[in-house]
Formats: sequence, structure tokens, C-alpha cells
Amino acid sequence: MNQDQIKDLLLSIEETSLEFSVTFTGKKSKKVNGLYKPDTHEILLHNKNFVNEMQLVYTAIHEYAHHLQCEADGVLRSARSHSSVFWARFHRLLEKAEQMGLYRFDVEGSPELAALTEEIRGKYLAENGRLMKELGTLLLKAHELCEAAGLRYEDYIDRVLCLPRTAAKTAVKVSTLDINPSMGYESMKIVAAQGTPEKRAAAEEQFAAHKSPDLVKTELARRLEAEDPVERLAREKIRLEKTIATLTARLEQVEKSLQNAH
Repeated sequence: MNQDQIKDLLLSIEETSLEFSVTFTGKKSKKVNGLYKPDTHEILLHNKNFVNEMQLVYTAIHEYAHHLQCEADGVLRSARSHSSVFWARFHRLLEKAEQMGLYRFDVEGSPELAALTEEIRGKYLAENGRLMKELGTLLLKAHELCEAAGLRYEDYIDRVLCLPRTAAKTAVKVSTLDINPSMGYESMKIVAAQGTPEKRAAAEEQFAAHKSPDLVKTELARRLEAEDPVERLAREKIRLEKTIATLTARLEQVEKSLQNAH
């Protein structure tokens, strides 16, 4: 494929109103396969890096995702160019390209890789999810035993198990929810972070369909934005009221301390 064909392919996946160009550098680079110049809206592809067209198409779609992000945001900040929003956009484009037959990622084309993938999923991702769920159950039991012995559970977590408190808290939360461990613990954490059973079910369904973590999180955030604004504001009001109450109580304590100091 030449650079004009690559541009036509990108436009067929998703249209853009912001003009851009695609240039094959004719070079091989050890640093990057391609790059996007937001100032000139130019996609540069180091076409000597690729051993087949699918590798070329993958990188072209990656750089085109930067262009679409630039169009959406009006500016592209290099420090945040690979945000979760970007990866979600990129993975969405890859899915569309696959559906259109423009891009293929065929794990089954390599029997050895396919077998290794099943081993990773079954023996490591699923097993890790199961073990971490069991850990959460054991931590709940440890909490009960600490209280029965008159010991601080926080000190047990910090200095006996040497676990970060957030990690322990997340493991406990995962253990209390009906989440399929086959997706792996990292994905289970994303599911557990959803606020309602419906949202958790939606997240689990997307992971089962092999959606990327960034795509799952972005899609769920979109659904949240689409919710009834009145309900969303009501929840925010409750949250703000709790925060104000906490800060008011703290302010009273500080004022009393200042009075006693004088």
C-alpha cells in the first residue's frame, strides 16, 4: 500500500473535517514506528520498520487516532497524548477496521501463540483473579480476628502483611462481589469500581467481549454522562453535603484548638 491508499483507508474508517497528510519517510527508526505532527496535521510513517501491511495499518490507525483527538480537543498536548481517552479512541478505530476487513489480528494464525494465549488466560489471569478474590476473603477474616484480639487491623495491614491499604481494600471489595475471576484481577478491579450492579454487569460483559480496559472505562463514563442530569445533580448534592459536614466539623475542631492555644 502507498501513502495515498493509507489515507483513503483511514478516511473510510472514520471521516474527519480537519485536513491531514500521510507521508512515508522511507526510513527505518529504532525509536518509533510513526508520529503525528499536530501543528501541520501530518502523519509520518517509517515504512521500512514494517514486515507486513497489517503492521503498517496498525501504526497508521494509531497516528490517525492522534489526529482525531487533536480535532476533538483543538490542541494536542504531548504530555497527555496517550491518555485513556486516546487509547479508547484508538481501540475503537481498530475494532471498526477489523469489522470492515481493513485490519486483521489473527492469533489463531499462529498455533503456538494461540496455545500460549490460552495458557496465559487459564493458568495466570484466571488463577490470579481467583487467588486475589480468596485473599480478600481472608483479609475480611483477619479483620474480624484483629477486632476480637483488640488489635488495630490497619497496623496489621501496614506492618505485618506490608500491604498498601488501598490494595487490601480493593481485594476485600472484589471478594464481596460476584465477579467472574476468569477476566483476571486487573479487570476485576475495574468492574468492582462501578457503583451499581447494572454498571458492573455492563463492564463484565464488555470484558467478556475482549474490550480493552481503557475502552471499557471510557464507555462506562459515556453512559454516566448520558444519565438523567437531575439524578446526577442529586447525587452530587448528597456528596457535597457530606463533604461540607465533614469540613464544618473539622473547622470547629480547629477553632477550639486555636481558642485553647490562646
